Amino acid sequence: MYFSWTGRALFAGGFVGRALAAVVHWHWLRPGRFFQSYSYNIGGIHMVEGKLHVALVAGGTSGERQVSLNGAAGVEKALDPQKFLVRRYDPATDLARLAADAPQIDFAFILLHGRYGEDGTMQGFLDLLGVPYQGSGVLGSAIAMDKHLAKELYRLNGLPVADWQILCEDDSLDGNELVARFGLPVVIKPVHEGSSLGLTLARNTEDLIAGIKRALSHDSHVMVEKYLEGRELTVGVVGNREVEALPVIEIVPGEGFDFFDYDAKYQPGATEEICPARITPEETALAQKYAVAAHRALRLRGYSRTDMILAADGSLYLLETNTIPGMTATSLMPQAAAEHGLPFPRFLERLIELGMEKK
Repeated sequence: MYFSWTGRALFAGGFVGRALAAVVHWHWLRPGRFFQSYSYNIGGIHMVEGKLHVALVAGGTSGERQVSLNGAAGVEKALDPQKFLVRRYDPATDLARLAADAPQIDFAFILLHGRYGEDGTMQGFLDLLGVPYQGSGVLGSAIAMDKHLAKELYRLNGLPVADWQILCEDDSLDGNELVARFGLPVVIKPVHEGSSLGLTLARNTEDLIAGIKRALSHDSHVMVEKYLEGRELTVGVVGNREVEALPVIEIVPGEGFDFFDYDAKYQPGATEEICPARITPEETALAQKYAVAAHRALRLRGYSRTDMILAADGSLYLLETNTIPGMTATSLMPQAAAEHGLPFPRFLERLIELGMEKK
């Protein structure tokens, strides 16, 4: 029989009061092995005596590598060292070490953005290793990463989206035909990238063709999408079976930025982020309803953040859903969580709780 006093922690929210309780549990650690743990409840969090061994997975090989590493630094700093033992793993160099260490890992916190991290590949790898992680699984991650498939599912579930067309590397490019369909300006973006990488807002036919070629340098499939003028909103949701929407954030790109592109997202001071958004209660309720509906339509778990456009006539359109949003203390979703009453360290613990729940 195998005994461990520092094995996989169990989280269970919703306990009343701040009483300290102690109880002995028998839990499965790995198939064929189980461990005894002395645990306690403080402030509604059920923790095993010792520390939860967390693999912080960040870096990778996508175009968002630096964003991932920046987020990981913030998460590592925010996780309570009295509760968590954090080890860093970079998939660009550490996949073999991650696999070898799996029996000693209680939980993985994935902070990869874009390809080979947000698209279901890392989730599948961890599933094979038997290591739980925060957020969506293979299916939901892959669906949300494919902008074309995500929009098809939005539409099937009655969620409004802008008109679009998919182009491939071998398709002939007729700029005049595309302008006739979508008008100007028009949006061009890779189907399988995040953080607005490869995105162009074209204001003439020449820029349209150049934008398509630029997007094709990032991906074999490109989306040409009708431009929607309006205010950009983003709404985070948290939960598995029961999903709760966070406060709506309004995103206002600064001078020199036509839209919320990569530089506007990550250049300090380039964008004003207003939480809660300056919209009516009715618009807030609709945006939150759509964010929850998008989360469910894409088969997501744990948390997600859906970007939208509020048009001048009051119509609301979905743009895309992020399954691993930025995770510094000042990133959009942590901002909304803080406004909702979940400071950054507690928000991270909540994501771990949700990831530990049975799928």
